[in-house]
Amino acid sequence: MENPKEKWALILGNLALKQLQATLLGFLASFLAIVLGWMAEGELSLKHVVLLCSTSVSTAFVASLLQGVLMVAVIIGCKRMNINPDNVATPMAASFGDLITLSLLAGFSHWFYSLMDFYPYVLYLVNLSYICLIPVWVAVSSKHPASLLLLRSGWEPIVTAMVISSLGGLILDKTVSNQNLSGVVLYAPVINGVGGNLVSIQSSRISTNLHLNFSPGELPEEHRGCFNPCRIFFGPGANHQSARVLLLLVLPGQLLFLFTVYLMKGGLTAPSPLLTLFYLSASLLQVFLLLCLADCMVQRLWRRGKDPDSYAIPYLTALGDLLGTALTSLAVFLLWCIGDSGSG
Repeated sequence: MENPKEKWALILGNLALKQLQATLLGFLASFLAIVLGWMAEGELSLKHVVLLCSTSVSTAFVASLLQGVLMVAVIIGCKRMNINPDNVATPMAASFGDLITLSLLAGFSHWFYSLMDFYPYVLYLVNLSYICLIPVWVAVSSKHPASLLLLRSGWEPIVTAMVISSLGGLILDKTVSNQNLSGVVLYAPVINGVGGNLVSIQSSRISTNLHLNFSPGELPEEHRGCFNPCRIFFGPGANHQSARVLLLLVLPGQLLFLFTVYLMKGGLTAPSPLLTLFYLSASLLQVFLLLCLADCMVQRLWRRGKDPDSYAIPYLTALGDLLGTALTSLAVFLLWCIGDSGSG
């Protein structure tokens, strides 16, 4: 980052790589949705296939571009102000990523749906345009060694993460289809977002510490023995302290969210004590498991000579979605079994 020429070559290479990944994963995600829809309904419409591909890829492409530019600005700003970007850029990426993606998904789907019957060729041109840009992104991203390395070997974590997140989506879909359990839709997005944000911060901090102090494959002495969850939260180092702080942030953060939901409902239906207890327990368990997984996963990836920033965060955020959705669904199911409506 000290050399302006090197800095901008790194930025352009990574932005091009992000656009390539967004394009291909957008198509892959739409194909996965098409197959699941075909298996569920037993029929396939070409118009809907083109609509889904256009919406998926356009959303992924534009969201990736906006998020990439925003993250570049945040990291450069943090460097100038001597702020650790691990504490700022990672949670902002997760939060704004969800917000930007959902907003664009709603906008693109509405727009393309309005064009589907009268101007269907527009949807075909959109898909063709993204396909034609793929060689451009490959050429640009291959010019910098860092992005070239990810271009060759960085596909495994993001594809696997997409599949893991899809499992969480299936759980959510099955849960909300039951009218008695549909309340989970209020809580799942936030528990997933909070868990993903917190574990991303911890993963980035551990990875940065390894990059600064150890060669790839070399681990600190304390991590060469058996895995010990107690060490993660009660060790003497800065990363252990941050793990404790991040776990303790769960309770006030989730209580604030529950209060926000209460206000959004007009202040008429306060969450019941059992709902509050079950929801906080699910969130604490999710973040505890994710922080343990982050410590173990980052160390193992580093020992194998892989960059944890490129591998660990996709896995952990996807596992955060899966764990958060599963635990929230379980909490709502238990409340229903004991006859608690969730309202105080």
